[in-house]
Amino acid sequence: MDFSYSEEQQMLQDSIAKFVQNDYDFDTRMKLVKSETGYSEENWKLFAELGWLMVPFSEADGGLGGSATDLMVVMEEFGKGIVIEPFLATAVMGGGLVAAAGSDEQKAELIGGIMEGGLQMAFAYAEPQSRYNLADVATTARKDGDNYVLSGHKAVVLNGGAADVIVVSARTSGDQSDEEGISLFLVDAKSDGVRIKSYRTQDGGRAAEVHLENVSVPAAKLLGEEGKALPVMNQVINRAILSICAEAVGAMEMSYKKTVEYSKTRVQFGVPIAKFQALQHRMADMFIEHQQAKSIVLMAAMKLDQGGAEADKAVSAMKSRIGKAGRKIGQESVQIHGGIGVTEELDIGHYFKRLTMIELLFGTGDFHTQRFAAL
Repeated sequence: MDFSYSEEQQMLQDSIAKFVQNDYDFDTRMKLVKSETGYSEENWKLFAELGWLMVPFSEADGGLGGSATDLMVVMEEFGKGIVIEPFLATAVMGGGLVAAAGSDEQKAELIGGIMEGGLQMAFAYAEPQSRYNLADVATTARKDGDNYVLSGHKAVVLNGGAADVIVVSARTSGDQSDEEGISLFLVDAKSDGVRIKSYRTQDGGRAAEVHLENVSVPAAKLLGEEGKALPVMNQVINRAILSICAEAVGAMEMSYKKTVEYSKTRVQFGVPIAKFQALQHRMADMFIEHQQAKSIVLMAAMKLDQGGAEADKAVSAMKSRIGKAGRKIGQESVQIHGGIGVTEELDIGHYFKRLTMIELLFGTGDFHTQRFAAL
């Protein structure tokens, strides 16, 4: 079986790699992290001009294909630069929901806006009590004439502070943890009754707490079929998990390579620490962990492109493996660097923070190990 990238995928990989290398060095990233928006609007426009925002979408929706493998190529290169622009929240999650469940009018308006670089989106699904259960939804949506009235609290909404449109999951019927009765709504972030508290996360990204207090949403803003949103949510979250796992592979590669380079320059007892056999074994283990992680992400991408019942199992197997590999490589990188590895001024600690955050997003390794066993 041929696992090599196509010519188009190689060109995509090369273009992002050049951007990260030439325009996204560590100091530039740190300035963006500390900025008011938390990312570069200029970079976002560049992403649109280069067609990167078209990658997650099918040709039928005006995109470049929308395969999981294409998405993997993009996110792995983003991981090498720990890119903080909201590609995941806007193009993969928000745009993915519209592509999967939206009407032709909704797709034309929203997907077009994303690909042109003029629209920011977020997906508000997690709640303080829900943990990683997508079906645990306490936010309510009651019908009121031609509108729905939404009330509830959504937690850790990625890109929530910058989003123009927030896709909100809300319960239109059933009990709090029922799989049936969940619906999706397109909510204008500036609507009356929407309160957003944005904050910086440990890895330098941005998230928000979103409070909805009797927010009136026109029935035309219902995304997909009422009460049938859970399968669509699961499909999009699977692609989001693939995205962050591919990003983790890129971050792992840079972590172990930077650690190997550092070990050649750090001198102890009169010789570079790269000469110490114990450290050589540890760095060899880091390399093996990275290669295994890359292989399982490729497997999961192929399963997602094929579709079917095996996709969920492949995603959980991938997330479980990535969690272990990311923890191993991140911790070893910091330890081999020593005290400097946890300073704000050195990039290795920031790779570690991002790998740690990826372990927690969309379910920990332990959660997905249990999910894999149950499927």
